[in-house]
Amino acid sequence: MKRQSETKENYLKAILHYSPEGENVSNNTIAKHLGTSPASVTDMVKKLQADQMLTHESYKGVKLTEAGRKIALQIIRKHRLWELFLVETLGFTWDNVHEVAEQLEHVNSPELINRIDEFLNFPRFDPHGDPIPNAAGEIVKRNTQLLTEVSPPKWVEVVGVSDSDPDFLQYLDSIGLALHQRIKVVEKLAYDQSCQLEIDGQRILIGGNAARNIRVLVE
Repeated sequence: MKRQSETKENYLKAILHYSPEGENVSNNTIAKHLGTSPASVTDMVKKLQADQMLTHESYKGVKLTEAGRKIALQIIRKHRLWELFLVETLGFTWDNVHEVAEQLEHVNSPELINRIDEFLNFPRFDPHGDPIPNAAGEIVKRNTQLLTEVSPPKWVEVVGVSDSDPDFLQYLDSIGLALHQRIKVVEKLAYDQSCQLEIDGQRILIGGNAARNIRVLVE
């Protein structure tokens, strides 16, 4: 059974996921994300409100307070640093680190996390291309595009994925597509946004669903 503090942290992280700019998030959205009942969400919202971690408005949903946002950012920081540490030092692949990092993110040792950050030379992005908040909770922002938003023909650099589902990441591995790779968007089909790519000299067609989950920087 999860400790109460872990459950609270998961709620704060889920709310931040859906409100990066401080938008309201509905209880139903939180319930769906965490795989729990709306009644359970209502109970936890009351506890987090009592802890001054969030505010709640009827028919509008919840919003993190500054204190709640700070904690959520630190949880995300720990999660993404652990993912990178597992990949770069222990040989994990990018498709099998998420669940382990979900457990390790609740280890409450700022010194440990700061040492991992220093050991990794203060990285800005995790193995999936997501930004890692620094110790002050600051996040690097960059102007990326989804692959489906690129007008071909154009060369781009793959810098992230929006979906970290293991099956999707394994699919990308199977076609030879990885982060920091330079690829060419040769053609895009209007019907379903499928994209024909040139990867290491080979032409590969990927479906629109996959293309919508790949983030790139246009050269």
